[in-house]
Amino acid sequence: MSLKIVVIGGGSSYTPEIIEGIIRRHDSLPVTDIVLVDVENGKDKLQVVGELSKRMILKSGKPINLTWTLDRKQALIGADFVSTQIRVGGLEARAKDERIPLSHGFIGQETNGAGGIFKAFRTIPVMMEMAEDIHHICPEAWMINFTNPAGIITETLLKHSAHDKVIGVCNIPFNMRHSTAEILDVSPEEVEIEFIGINHFVFGKKVTVNGLDYTEEVLNKLKQGLDYSPANIVNLGWSSTFIDATKLLPNPYHQYYFQTKEVLAKDIKAFNENGTRAENVQELEKSLFELYQNPNLNDKPKELEERGGAFYSDVACSLMNSIYNNKKDVQTVNTFNNGAIPDLPYDAVIETNCIISKNGAKPISVGPLPSVIKGVVYQMKAFEELVIKAGLSGNYNDAYNAMIMNPLVSDEKGSKILLDELLKAHKDYLPQFEEETG
Repeated sequence: MSLKIVVIGGGSSYTPEIIEGIIRRHDSLPVTDIVLVDVENGKDKLQVVGELSKRMILKSGKPINLTWTLDRKQALIGADFVSTQIRVGGLEARAKDERIPLSHGFIGQETNGAGGIFKAFRTIPVMMEMAEDIHHICPEAWMINFTNPAGIITETLLKHSAHDKVIGVCNIPFNMRHSTAEILDVSPEEVEIEFIGINHFVFGKKVTVNGLDYTEEVLNKLKQGLDYSPANIVNLGWSSTFIDATKLLPNPYHQYYFQTKEVLAKDIKAFNENGTRAENVQELEKSLFELYQNPNLNDKPKELEERGGAFYSDVACSLMNSIYNNKKDVQTVNTFNNGAIPDLPYDAVIETNCIISKNGAKPISVGPLPSVIKGVVYQMKAFEELVIKAGLSGNYNDAYNAMIMNPLVSDEKGSKILLDELLKAHKDYLPQFEEETG
């Protein structure tokens, strides 16, 4: 019996992680075929990653046939799972998402603020086309989306594409759980965090270890400077007042919203001294691909952990494993709310703990939003809906509304300046905005 996984964005530096994850789970997830797919601009990287992946599989001794191609439609034939990890415009586009807002005194970040909006605008048309292909070529396949902004992209596909077997994944809940386990000196398998909110804006409501409540202990550790930030976010710490008052675990991305002045000052300083994060990642990627080309390398190099999305393969591969084996275990993913948070619409995509089975993700009821975060989560969800509307319509006013209603912009004149500059900078990747950028 065959089991085929297609990785779209296969030339990514992250791909060795997903290959490692598949190899490690092969006894329970007996993958027979992996196809790595990329675009013309990524064909050289695809070749390098493909050859490294083949060496990894050869070393493992697992009977997995791996190929790579630029023909997405051909690759999708017979797929059981399709993992998506694309970056439309590459790191050069990310650098513009960071550099242009920072040059005007706004947060410049790839999934938050003005940069996040434009990453979504570039990505939505491509992902919609991809979902259409999956629906017609391999309609029973599960689409596992890691492409950021993951919540927005997942909601776009679930609400507006023909394909409904879509689940979004993010490594932030994974990082929070593992770092919490580290500070409590227990194994990650013993830790459960009750998450409430949306992607990159999710809070930890309760922490248990083997069923016992450790929330207060973890919150006290946070006040002492616990760091569970990924490599792309420098932890600034949280004040005792913030932790004591909210009684919630913030995630690393919350610093953009609750420590905006400090983050902006830090990022502008780093921007002036060392360039943007994207430019730093380009250097890191260059060194990674030099490592990948070593014909003696047949393992995922440790240096990959310096990438901000490191370890996501554990999330993506665990999800595929649980669907395939109908495990009915609990994982944190992005999917329709379906009443798990009664304050939000049923068809809002949230990031929450779900029971994972052959039927996909079933959210576990987490109760109403705590009053302290209710308003801001409403705002963020409404903002996401504006981004989706604009990303689909290509209408200038829709895009302006998304920009001005983002808490990291929220400036009448500044919104227009950022919108106009970013539309011009990314015009080659914004077909839906042709009239605005022509």
